[in-house]
This record gives sequence, structure tokens and C-alpha cells, in this order.
Amino acid sequence: MLTFEEGIDIVQEIGQIATVEAARRLFAEKLAPEQLDRIAGFENPAVLLKIANAIAMCQPDIVFINTGSEADRQFIRDLALEKGEEEALPMAGHTIHFDLKQEQGRIIDRTYYVANDKELVSSLALRMSRPEALDTVRKGMVGIMRGKTMVVGFYSRGPAGAPVSNPAMEITSSAYVAHSAELLYRNIYSEFEKEVRHLDHFYTNIHSEGLNRPEDLPDARVLMDRAHRTTYAYKCTYAGNTLLLKKGNHRFSVDRSVYERRGEELAEHMFITCMETPGGRLTGIAGAAPSGCGKTTTAMAGDHFIGDDLAQIWIAEDGTVRSVNPECGIFGILEDVNREGDPVLMRCLREPGTEVIWSNVLIDANGVPHWTGNGEPPPERGCNFQGPWEQGMKDEKGKTVPISHPNARCTLASKALSNYSPKAEDPAGVETRVITYSGRDSDTMPPVWEARNADEGVVIGACIVSAATATEVGAKGVKRAPWANAPFIPGSLADYMDAQFKFFNSEKIDSDKRPIMAGLNYFLTHEARGGEGKKLLGEKRDVKVWLSWLERRSHHDMAAIETPIGFIPCYEDLEKLFKERIDKVYPRDLYDKQFSLYIDNIVKRIDLQLEAYGKEENLPPQLFKVLQSQHAELMALRDKYGPIVTPELIESCKSVN
Repeated sequence: MLTFEEGIDIVQEIGQIATVEAARRLFAEKLAPEQLDRIAGFENPAVLLKIANAIAMCQPDIVFINTGSEADRQFIRDLALEKGEEEALPMAGHTIHFDLKQEQGRIIDRTYYVANDKELVSSLALRMSRPEALDTVRKGMVGIMRGKTMVVGFYSRGPAGAPVSNPAMEITSSAYVAHSAELLYRNIYSEFEKEVRHLDHFYTNIHSEGLNRPEDLPDARVLMDRAHRTTYAYKCTYAGNTLLLKKGNHRFSVDRSVYERRGEELAEHMFITCMETPGGRLTGIAGAAPSGCGKTTTAMAGDHFIGDDLAQIWIAEDGTVRSVNPECGIFGILEDVNREGDPVLMRCLREPGTEVIWSNVLIDANGVPHWTGNGEPPPERGCNFQGPWEQGMKDEKGKTVPISHPNARCTLASKALSNYSPKAEDPAGVETRVITYSGRDSDTMPPVWEARNADEGVVIGACIVSAATATEVGAKGVKRAPWANAPFIPGSLADYMDAQFKFFNSEKIDSDKRPIMAGLNYFLTHEARGGEGKKLLGEKRDVKVWLSWLERRSHHDMAAIETPIGFIPCYEDLEKLFKERIDKVYPRDLYDKQFSLYIDNIVKRIDLQLEAYGKEENLPPQLFKVLQSQHAELMALRDKYGPIVTPELIESCKSVN
């Protein structure tokens, strides 16, 4: 279990500011008159003590209280340019930020949960005791902001007023981090204490990039103090390690959903989008996928975009499941973003009018960003994440240096997207009728399948398998990625899984509005289905069809074929949807390749999960019951029809639902 407020608060232990009076004395000493006026109206003791102790610990020369006004935003933009954290590009509102060459993703080997003695920490994460964390932060962060400006921002992770939003402070010496926060989160300076009173908690994030030198990177640390909902990060630059409002605070939200609100809300690594039928019906869809596995593409395939990365989900009083996006912007991976697959996003990136922070792309001699897979002619040379670049250049190991890093990103406000939905700012959230889970699977699962019940749906999420992506420094190979949320589950997997089963089986959900749960897989290759080459069987635009089928299923508008892994589409329905939604012919032979069950591969996948989960403690028995039942059904089907079973064969022996 997790006990909040247990143990010393590290920043207060170091800062030694224990009273509101002492905090105000420090503010009077350290803040310029205008900045002092901005903090004078704050009254919450916990908020004031966090800010004061952060100042006492980090010792900045200047403290800037960011109110979110346009003048304050411009100050932050200018500071980022002045410090060299960003450089202006020719297109108005566009800047480029380069992370350290050695830090192009989350530093998972230097990221720790601060834990009290009896607290369980995920088996997939690193743990640090509170005394060791105190010593680590003291050595790493005391005085780290001398000569720097500390920016203090006040944000809501979700629309203000939503029951699952989380107020949070970002305290940083990085203008790039502060600039990113202004694009990605809702600045609620004037409403911050009201939200804290309403929700009875807030998160605190303290970061400094230090001297920003490669030789300092081995000493970089990211620490998350779960009991005091405070993160610490230093000597790092990549946003996944520094913009602690994002995945750092997402972890705290996962804790909140598991240990305070179990069975009532979820904090997930999910996109949120809405599909619209010709008759005008809107259906909310939320879906999990590890970074680099098509999450942004799926979100953008919806008719009304809400978010591409995180979701706060709850059961409303009317029995509906509802979702809000903690963010109001995109920190999106750029690789393979192009006009064919991502026309809406490309308009923002290539046409004037959108504020964009680029990171780790190539900038050519004309100041134009380029990246791998953009579908445009590449330049001969430029500057990218590792320095000067030219076509064909090799690194020290003789490996070709790509035009951009696989984890190159763009940061922009969601309101810039033409399909952005005003519903994203509704504190009542979006009614969510479909939940999806996907990874990178080249040879096993079909493009889409629907769970037969909530338990099977939770197990789809638990069994995501993905190729390692560029978001994690040092990660490689194929690995399990439970719920695409495993790196962000602070406590035991057993507790998190139990929360999933309780939520989706909750009797509080109206039976007619219970979300369907499904798997998605965009990465099947020709060679995995009897052809040649690693080219994908489908296209990016097919995503709209898979989502449309799930939308129809959630309203009981289409039948499906029952299989041991769940329901799969009927060919006639897909043929019609391909024509209606993307004006594409969908041949029967392609359907057979995509939706035939390759039983040996699926059984091998199930065995992988049974072996891995068998090493965990106290897991809910439903997981093993579902996997063992599917295993038995698949083997029976194999005994009857062989290792490859077409939808036609399945349909001949199973009921159509």
C-alpha cells in the first residue's frame, strides 16, 4: 500500500522553511516587487511552503512567477532564446531545441521511485529509499540554480473543474521546459488554489538542467516522491525527463487511481478521439499504445481530436464512462509523419500560423526542419541531434546517421489542429464507448478484434507486446508493454491490474453504455502472411476503418465473428466501411490475410504472458483464467483445422454475433 504524506518531505527537509511566515519572509528577500505581488494573494500553506523550499534549496538569482499572460509567455520564449535552449527558425513561431546527443529519451536507468520501507514498487522500475533520496537530492540540487532564473508555473492536468483533473506546479530553471508547459498544459494561475481546495491535493515538480554538459549526464537523476507527490530532476534536458508535468505527474495520477479511487477512475497512457457517423452520432474512443506505435496517428484518424497521449477516465453519476485529456497540446513523435497519413498535423507543421517547438530534427541551410519518413525530398546536409550532418555520414561505429533521431518531436497546442474538438475543454469529459490497446506486432494478431467481455478486455491491455522504441535510452528488442503504461505504474502490477478489473466490471457502469474493449495492430507484414518483404499489409489511413467498425460495434450496429481471441469483423462490413470512410477497395484476399488466425503464433504469445506473469506476486486470478481458456480454445481449433484458420472456417463453426 501507499500512505500519502508519510516520511520527511525532502524539499522541506533541505529548505528548512516550515511556516507560512518564514516563506513570506523568503519571498520578500528573493522576489522582485512585481513578482512578490503575484504571489502575495496565495494563501494555501502547502503551496507556499513548496515554492519557498524550492527557492531555498535551488538558490536561483531570479524568481519569475508565471501568470500565463501573453506578456509572461513572451518573456519565457525570449528567455529560451537568450539562454540558447532554443533557436528561432524562419517560420514565425517556430523554434528548434536540441537535447544532448546522449539523452534522446527517458533515462530509465537513472529514474527512481522514492519509497518508504513498506511500500511496494513496480517490479519494472527502480526504487530508492527516502534517506538515500534525501542525500541524492541534497548533493544534486542544492544551489543548482545559482546564476539562473527559476520559473514557477501553475497548471491543471485536465480541464479545470473536472473531477479527475490534477493541479500541479512546474518549478524549473529551463525556459524550454516552461515554454513547453505553456503549450501542453492549462495555466490556471488565478484559479490554482481554488482547484487545490476542490480536489484536496496538488503535484509539485522541481527541475534544473544544471550546466547542460554531456559529462554531467551520468549524474543526472529523476526522482519521484510518491508519498509527497513531488518530483525532482536535474542535469537532464529531454522533455520526458524534465517536463515533469507529463509522465512524472502521470505516475502520481496512476497512484491516485489505484490507491485512492480504485474501481472509480483510471489514469492511462491513452489517446482520446471521437468518431462521427453520417447521421451525426459522436462516439468517444480511448486507446493505449506505447510511444512510437501509432497512438498520435490513431488519435488524428478520429473525426474530432481530443488528445494523443494521456487520459483521465472515470465513471460518472449517470453510469457513463467519461474521459478527459490532462494535456491541451501535443508532444508528438515525428518519424513517418507525412501528408499522406497525417494531413492535419502536417498543415500545422508546414504552413504559417502555428507555434511549434521542434526537437532533434534536422535543420537545413534554409532553417527548414526535416525528419525521417516525412515524404519530402531530403536535403544534402544540415544540423541535427548529433551536430553537422550530411547524407551518407557514419557514426563512430560505422552506422549511418539518420536525418533525424527516431524520437524527434514536435510540440504544439492542440487548438492549432483543424479537427480539434471543443469537447476537450469540457470538465464533464467525453462519453467513452470504446477502449483499445495496441503495440508493434508484425506477425501475430489481426488489425482489430473485440473482447467478448470486460475480463478479456483487461487481458488484451495486460498482454500488449511491442518492439522497444526510441523513447527509452538503452532499451532494445521486443518486450511486453502492459497497458502501454508499465513504465508509469509506480506500485505493484497486482494492484494496478486489480484496479483495471474492478473498474471495467463495475456495477456503477450502465450496462447499455459499458465500453467495448478491443485490440488494434497496424504492423502486420506481407512476409508474416505468406508474402515477401517487411512492408505492412495495410496503410495508415486504414486506421479510420478499424475505429469506425469499433464505433458501430459499440452501438450494436454490426455483427461479428466469434473466435477464441474475441470478435473479428465480417468481410462485408469492412468492404462497405473501406468504401464509405476512405474510398478504398478492400479485396477479400487481403481480409483473409489480415484476419486469419495464425494459431501457433498466438499460442506462443499467450505462453510468453503466462510465463512472465507467473513470476509476479498476488495477481488477480482472472488474468490466468482468461489466458488459459483462450489457449485451450485455440488448440481445439488447431486440432480441427490446422495452424492457419481463415475467418470463413471460423464462421462455419461459430455463431455470428
